[in-house]
Amino acid sequence: MRILFATSEARPLIKTGGLADVSGALPAALRKIGLDCRLLLPGYPAVLAGIDNAEPVCNLSGLPGGITATLLQAPMPDNGVPLYILVAPELFQREGGPYQDVAGHDHPDNALRFAVFSKAAAILASDGDSPLAWRPQLLHCNDWQTGLAPAYLRLAGQTTPSLMTVHNLAYQGIFPPADLATVELPPESFSMEGVEYYGNLSFLKAGLYYADRLTTVSPTYAEEIRQPALGMGMQGLLAARGDDLVGILNGIDSGEWNPSSDRHLPCKFSARALAGKKQCKLKLQQDLNLEPGKETPLFGIIARLAQQKGLDLILAIADGILHRGGQIALLGTGEKMLEAAFRELGASHPGRVAAVIGYDEGLSHRIEAASDLFLMPSRFEPCGLNQLYSLSYGTVPIVHATGGLRDTVEDGVTGFVFHEPTPHALWLAVERALRAHADPKMWQRMMRAGMKRDFSWEKSAREYESLYRGLVA
Repeated sequence: MRILFATSEARPLIKTGGLADVSGALPAALRKIGLDCRLLLPGYPAVLAGIDNAEPVCNLSGLPGGITATLLQAPMPDNGVPLYILVAPELFQREGGPYQDVAGHDHPDNALRFAVFSKAAAILASDGDSPLAWRPQLLHCNDWQTGLAPAYLRLAGQTTPSLMTVHNLAYQGIFPPADLATVELPPESFSMEGVEYYGNLSFLKAGLYYADRLTTVSPTYAEEIRQPALGMGMQGLLAARGDDLVGILNGIDSGEWNPSSDRHLPCKFSARALAGKKQCKLKLQQDLNLEPGKETPLFGIIARLAQQKGLDLILAIADGILHRGGQIALLGTGEKMLEAAFRELGASHPGRVAAVIGYDEGLSHRIEAASDLFLMPSRFEPCGLNQLYSLSYGTVPIVHATGGLRDTVEDGVTGFVFHEPTPHALWLAVERALRAHADPKMWQRMMRAGMKRDFSWEKSAREYESLYRGLVA
């Protein structure tokens, strides 16, 4: 079965969040179980710099704005998955990130940029219109940046089925109604039964309305987004399409995230041989100027610093953690107020708090490996990956009961779960965790229980395969 997987980012080439981790790993897992899955990415500078031996395949015309693009083909550098790269220099080869400029402002032509990308995906998936000899039987779209592709297919009368995966419903690709002409959609599509969203154009709404089936990244999140609290204004449409919506839990790359083979760690360890975890802890304490101590409860935090992630809840109880003898190691970047607050926390508690503002892939592995506990009090979390990494590394997570966190952490067995996103509820979970940490036998039992859970991509890939086959049939 032939699948075109359209995404705006995929590690290791380009990453701003969890979408890149999924896009880098799921196509490879699908190929391992026998599917011919191929990636489509925009030709950002980082993508073009990260590949070798790219070959031109064809030119694509008929794109919005009169754009003509070149399609390159190359293997993904880490796993060999076939990759198509849409090269349109005037749209994608610019300074800054995939969606924002160097000052952190959205690119003003994002509607055109991702309309062109979506239309290219639709053309490549079309019967008769595609210039490729390889024809996908299904188009798998991801998040708002590809949301117009199912609309282009359906409105052109194409029969190739499409699947839309929502990685985070909060990001919806909202643009003014005047951009309907920019993206070259017909006026009749601008309605409640179409791409209109509270008077604006929504790329995500287009995908949710026009795609044949919908998925999101955990079973609980699939239920939550049908309700007003987390439906982000889309709950009516999602409830109406409830029979077409399924939650498939994300996996993790067990080759990249495995404490027994992790190239980023100073010492390897496993569920059977845990001693190396203590050595990882001592080395991280040294590197981050934390007071050394094998038995000191070390709380890890790796997150985008945003209100969604509940970082303000951690700040509210940080003094309590430190008073109980704990240490905090944070890695993240995001909202300036939160960055400043964690910098101040670190400056006020030298040797007890390390706040690294930024992102470092190797350091993220070392924090996961060295920490005893991992704080993840997200107000909502479609799936979450860090709690899965934590479980795999014997780091006991403390999580809010939402989305994928609820689906993956078993309270009192592999971690600690609290049910209200408040400082008090989080603190009660931290207190339970500290009591358990003081009991070495109980703690090792929890560590090993988490490390024995299987979060590899194969199970998820099989679920996608079943969904694909139903759609193609």
